[in-house]
Amino acid sequence: MSTAYPALPAERQRPWADLPPPPRPKAARLSLSDVARVGGWGLRSRPMRVFLSALGIAIGIAAMIGVVGISTSSTNDLNKQLEALGTNLLTVAPGTTMTGDNAHLSEDAVAMIANRPEVLSASATGTTDAKLYRNDRVPAVESGGLTVSAARTDLLRSIGGKIVDGRWLNNANSRYPAVVLGAETARSLGIHRAGTDVQVWLGNRWFTVVGLLAPNELLPALDTQAFVGWTVAEKELSFDGYPTTVYTRAKDAEVETVHSVLGPTVSPEDPNEVNVSRPSDALAAKHAADKSLSGLLLGLGGVALLVGGVGVANTMVISVLERRSEIGLRRSLGATRGQIRVQFLAEALLLSGLGGLGGVLLGIGVTDGYAAYQGWAALVPLWAMAGGLAATLAIGGLAGFYPAVRAARLPPTEALATN
Repeated sequence: MSTAYPALPAERQRPWADLPPPPRPKAARLSLSDVARVGGWGLRSRPMRVFLSALGIAIGIAAMIGVVGISTSSTNDLNKQLEALGTNLLTVAPGTTMTGDNAHLSEDAVAMIANRPEVLSASATGTTDAKLYRNDRVPAVESGGLTVSAARTDLLRSIGGKIVDGRWLNNANSRYPAVVLGAETARSLGIHRAGTDVQVWLGNRWFTVVGLLAPNELLPALDTQAFVGWTVAEKELSFDGYPTTVYTRAKDAEVETVHSVLGPTVSPEDPNEVNVSRPSDALAAKHAADKSLSGLLLGLGGVALLVGGVGVANTMVISVLERRSEIGLRRSLGATRGQIRVQFLAEALLLSGLGGLGGVLLGIGVTDGYAAYQGWAALVPLWAMAGGLAATLAIGGLAGFYPAVRAARLPPTEALATN
């Protein structure tokens, strides 16, 4: 016989119905060290792919750092050269007349320029028709394109030249058959020292080599010349006494002013027949051309960096596809979408950061090597290194954003089902 129990009231049949739902456990917050550790583990799981992607970033950054570093080192070296050589040197040379004939400077051109208060010094050379040979047995047609010029005794001061052996022309030897050789002239003739026993065949007679000049970077045309005294050139080489080029040193603050008045000073009647130039402008123009090339190389470095960023994005997208089961398991164990997103974004930033750091070191190495080869002081600006690292992190963040969002939106059940 079964015992019948009285039925419970309806409000007591489901006593838990009125109870509030249990609170959902809060997901644990990831510290910065946890994020770095999780991101580093993701990179270590596929080292070859990570290496290739980081290499792409490193090449781009190294190209940018190298271009900036080499350009900066070159500029620094140029500034040192100009500081040593001086940017206040001006040259005056004859131009052409209205009829197209060759003009010439007056014999008093040097004196007229030197009388100006803005001028520190002035000197001149005059081209002769004499030929220069190592000895009197060399055929006349084999002059080697070397030029013989008459030179004033104060020329060395105006051009900023230096003697590497012997001495410059002075009041004692400039009246006699003595010659000073430019650097390239001495090399072509095979002469490495000056002395009373060293002679060259010049203008159908022997001249004693009394000095050798150092290379002149500001006036490279002087390197292929030989210089004799003004007096002996007029006496022995049929020199007409007209200066071919006047070299003028102006006060630093008055260079532009002197540049504008040299023509009228030398030739008041026909100033347009006088050519005035500033040799340092040629070095500046050469540097400007080098900077244009540096801009092109910098653009190529930017393209390489962009390609490296695409490589990071590709690596991260493939990582999301390959690790769907891992993502699903982490989500099932309580990881939030934000934590998954942070994990994959951290991997992308670590990957690009490794590539950027390697690129900076490689760029510094390239700059040091090239600067040492050129004899420069290596100089890599701090802003270039910091900017390179910032650029890689920015590209890494952009490249990893989409894969990180895609990984965070992956449903746990779908991810686990694709194991």
